[in-house]
Amino acid sequence: MVSTSSNAPETSVPSWNRRIAVTVGILFIFQLITFFIGSSLIQAYLDGETGRTTLAVGVLFEMLAGLAVVAIGLLMYQVLRVVDPKLAMGYPAMRIIEFAVSASLAIYLLSQLEEFPNRLLWVYIPTAIGGLILNYLLFISRMVPRPISILGLIGYFLLLLVVPLDLLGIIDDPSSGVGLVLVAPGGLYEFIVLPLWLIVKGFRSPVVKTA
Repeated sequence: MVSTSSNAPETSVPSWNRRIAVTVGILFIFQLITFFIGSSLIQAYLDGETGRTTLAVGVLFEMLAGLAVVAIGLLMYQVLRVVDPKLAMGYPAMRIIEFAVSASLAIYLLSQLEEFPNRLLWVYIPTAIGGLILNYLLFISRMVPRPISILGLIGYFLLLLVVPLDLLGIIDDPSSGVGLVLVAPGGLYEFIVLPLWLIVKGFRSPVVKTA
């Protein structure tokens, strides 16, 4: 059983944690850029502006983003398991599920040449759940400053909230208006705040105490 304590001794950070931090930071930026490019190309095809080649390239970019997501999950498990091994398993599991959902939707898109209803919403669910697990563990371990993990918790909670709000028709589009406001904190966290911290500073020693 693992609990946190302000008076608990800090465990030493292995030297390879620094490499993991930099790699994860770069992968977060890479996956967002590739996903943005891929989804933009797919949307251009769906809008009738381009042909199948653009669709295929768009799907390829989204799959590259998905592979980066899986790599993030597997790398972060190496760090998070010192805090709570069982709960830490949930993060790579959610990232693998996220990739599986994305791949299934991509296969549907390529075979049917049309978008599965509410395609991105189904991806948001494992993304948000995984993000909440990640930031809870970062928060209790203090491996990054707590304001960063709090921003992550808020961002992923709002991302998860987008799903029912969109399905119920309360918001029309997660990429504009109220929907954009809800996903913005998560985007800020994933594209700027967490990656830059990991690349520049890396992980702090986790504050944990094993009972």
